[in-house]
Amino acid sequence: MKTVSYIEAITEALAEEMRRDERVFVMGEDVGLYGGVFKATKGLQPEFGPLRVLDTPISEELIVGAAVGAAAVGMRPVPEIQFSDFASCSFDPIVQQMAKLRYRSGGGWTCPMVLRICCGGEVGGGLYHSQTNEQWFFGTAGLVVVAPATPYDAKGLLKAAIRGDDPVVYLEHKRLYRWVRGEIPEDDYTVPLGNADIKRQGRTITIVCYQLMVHRALEAADILSREGIELEVIDLRTLLPWDREMVLSSVRKTGKALIVHESPKTGGVGGEIAATIMEEAFDDLDAPVARLAAPDVPPVPFAPPMEKFFMPDAAKIAARCRQLAAY
Repeated sequence: MKTVSYIEAITEALAEEMRRDERVFVMGEDVGLYGGVFKATKGLQPEFGPLRVLDTPISEELIVGAAVGAAAVGMRPVPEIQFSDFASCSFDPIVQQMAKLRYRSGGGWTCPMVLRICCGGEVGGGLYHSQTNEQWFFGTAGLVVVAPATPYDAKGLLKAAIRGDDPVVYLEHKRLYRWVRGEIPEDDYTVPLGNADIKRQGRTITIVCYQLMVHRALEAADILSREGIELEVIDLRTLLPWDREMVLSSVRKTGKALIVHESPKTGGVGGEIAATIMEEAFDDLDAPVARLAAPDVPPVPFAPPMEKFFMPDAAKIAARCRQLAAY
C-alpha cells in the first residue's frame, strides 16, 4: 500500500489505463502542456505525446461532441470539463448523444467514454466555479454518474469506468484534490460501479451522502458518538445507478435516515432517495426521512461567510441528527 492524495489517485488511474490500452486518450482545455487547470493530467503529455493528450479550444460542446464521435468508432476518450458550472455548454452532446447512443442504435453502437468534470464548493470559487450540479446528470437515463470521496475510490472507480462500455460522468470534487489523502494498493485494482460503501457502521441513524459530504458526515459521527448517537455513514460512490439495496438495508436496521448533499435541496438527488425509502421501507421507519442540503439559491456565494452559510458542514449535520434521534 502507499499513501496518495485524491488528485494523485486520479492521475495514476489515467496513466495506468493509457499504458494498458492504446485506445484511451485525454482531451480538454489545458490538459496537455499545462497539465490541467488543477494538474490532474500533469506528466501525461510528456509520456504519451500530443496525439493522446490533446489540448482543445475553449469549447465544452466541442470537447464532448468530439469525444462522443471518437467513442462511437471504438476509441476510449476521457475528456475533461474544467468546471462543472460550464458543463451546461455541452448539454446537447451529453444528453442527446452521449446518453442515447446505445439505445438509438438498438445496441449497435456503444459510447465508452468517461467525462471527467471538476466540481464542488469550499474553494472560494464563487458563482461560476463552485457548483456540483450532479442533479443535472442524475436525471438523464443512459448515463452512469460517479462521485468518489476518497483516493482509493477515485482511482478504482475511474479505472472501472474507463474499462466499461457505457458513458460515464465522473464528478471529482475540487476541495478533496489535495485535502484528502489515503492508502491505495501498489497493484492494479478497480472498484465496481453502482456499489455504495459503508464508511462507518452505526445503529441510530443512516446518513446517505457522497463526495465532500462523506467527510463532513464522518466528522459529525465522531461528535455524536460521544453523545451516544451512532451514525451509519453510507458513501453512495455511484449516483446513477445508486445502490438501493444497501441504502434500504441500512435504513431497515436504523429506522431513521438523513440524506446530505451540497447542491440545493429542490430537485436534488436526495429527493429521489427519500421517495424510494418512503415507498419501500416505510414500515421500518421510526421518523420521517430527512434531507440536509444547500439552500435554494443560485450557488455558490463568493464571500467566505456566505459560502460557509451555504455549505452543509459537520455542525449542521450533527444538529439535524440530534433532532432525528429525539423524534
